[in-house]
Amino acid sequence: MDFLRLLESVRTPALSAFMSVITYGGDEIFFIMLAITIFWCVDKRDGYYVLLVGFLGTLCNQFLKLWFRIPRPWVLDPDFTIVESARAAAAGYSFPSGHTQNIVGTMACVILMTKNKKIRAVAVVLMLLVPFSRMYLGCHTPLDVSVSFVLALALAVGLRPVITAGGKRPACLWGLLFVSLTAAVAYWAFVTYYRFPADVDTENLHAGVKNAYTMLGCLAGMMIAKWLDDRFIRFRTDAVRWVQAVKTILGFALLMALRAGLKAPLRAILPEGPATAMRYCMIVFFAAAVWPLAFPWFRNLGRNSGSTGGTSATMGKEPRNEQ
Repeated sequence: MDFLRLLESVRTPALSAFMSVITYGGDEIFFIMLAITIFWCVDKRDGYYVLLVGFLGTLCNQFLKLWFRIPRPWVLDPDFTIVESARAAAAGYSFPSGHTQNIVGTMACVILMTKNKKIRAVAVVLMLLVPFSRMYLGCHTPLDVSVSFVLALALAVGLRPVITAGGKRPACLWGLLFVSLTAAVAYWAFVTYYRFPADVDTENLHAGVKNAYTMLGCLAGMMIAKWLDDRFIRFRTDAVRWVQAVKTILGFALLMALRAGLKAPLRAILPEGPATAMRYCMIVFFAAAVWPLAFPWFRNLGRNSGSTGGTSATMGKEPRNEQ
């Protein structure tokens, strides 16, 4: 807490506003947008990589939150104050930091995926600034941030050889998907059957259960979509740059509309947990199997418009055919 009090003492309105913006780099939406862009426009195997590092990181993070149940800094020390603009995104237990988990895992993947020095430099800055912003804003302690940082980095580094091997041995990626699904089932069993103490924060526990069903749905949808892609779809990510932008913006808009539109109908016919799992299964299935059916049309759109040269190189990669 001493370090947090030091940061509290040097806060200024301008710096607080800056950190409030920077901290959104660890938000779920930023992770989804970047991972989907990589999956659709750069390299779908690297897309699986970023997504699985994020999914496994979420499972580890949520398990640790509910296992240790450590309160937020301002609860531990009532004299300490949080920057109020950050309070809404700082609900739940403090340890470890979810925002740090997201940004460090994602940016570590980016660093390992590309040799572009400018992209790597931006990634390093983000993976340092976002965790710092969580402490500056008063949302997390150094312990919360450092554990998430190490865990996310370990996942990104540890999974990279498996993803790389998956290019020549598809069984490697399938094995990783099955391990991830098993981890999601184990986490679901934990939040469902573990006897939590009476003083457990019910809001945190409810969020943990929701995340369990979310991860189950995401991984199930991913596995179904990958099976279909391996056998029938086999989509390619390359297209001219302006087409990549249109493809991504339109696809992401449809994805968000689907995310919003499925919630009420599924909740009307299924209990909350299974409805959440089905919803995210359908969202991921759309992203990984349905929307890619339009990619040949997008590729031809670029050619027909008179543009020359195709690319999947938003991260310093050369275009390649993907099987």
